[in-house]
Amino acid sequence: MKILIIEDDENILSLLKRGFGEYDYIVETADNGEDGKYLATLNSYDVILLDWMLPECSGIDILKDLREKEIKTPIIMLTAKGEINDKVLGLSSGADDYLSKPFSFKELKARVEALYRRSVASGGNSIKIRDVTIDIDAKTIKKDKEEIELSLKEYELLLFLIKHKNFLVSNAMIEEQLWGEEEYINSNVIAVTIYHLRKKIGKDFIKSFRGLGYKVEI
Repeated sequence: MKILIIEDDENILSLLKRGFGEYDYIVETADNGEDGKYLATLNSYDVILLDWMLPECSGIDILKDLREKEIKTPIIMLTAKGEINDKVLGLSSGADDYLSKPFSFKELKARVEALYRRSVASGGNSIKIRDVTIDIDAKTIKKDKEEIELSLKEYELLLFLIKHKNFLVSNAMIEEQLWGEEEYINSNVIAVTIYHLRKKIGKDFIKSFRGLGYKVEI
């Protein structure tokens, strides 16, 4: 499981990273709101642990921003705010669960796993936008029920754009997500990949914004 922890308390952040790491979770972290929002927007996670009180950008603001962008990653709010009205605000803003500090790691881990199971069970294994359907398990693409053959990078890029539908995705975001581990990326490789995708699924499916990036709109 891949999780993102956005928490500015160094002790809590270290404890959670070490604790989940011992269970072979893939853990990424941010210690301020702006970095956390950037990572949550850029990458795909199974669960996000989000502190309410953060420097630069509050957890509630991050939560609202992600939901407005239709990023549906399950989110657990972690906060010292224990009043009923605070819990209602967090949940009504799009949080999936709420845990007040101090909390036990054992309980948090159980909540993360329960939320992940629920999201997998309810989320389905396919995504459909207009006449294009992606089967995530089989890694196949169909357009008007006809299967289309894509390269691995074409598939990954299309899935990344669809997961961020209605949101402008920059070249930098694409490069970091799809080519982040590679030392060198040709400056034209993203444009070429987009070109081949358009030939296969339709030129109007992916919109270009010169100098800014790409977007799949629904």
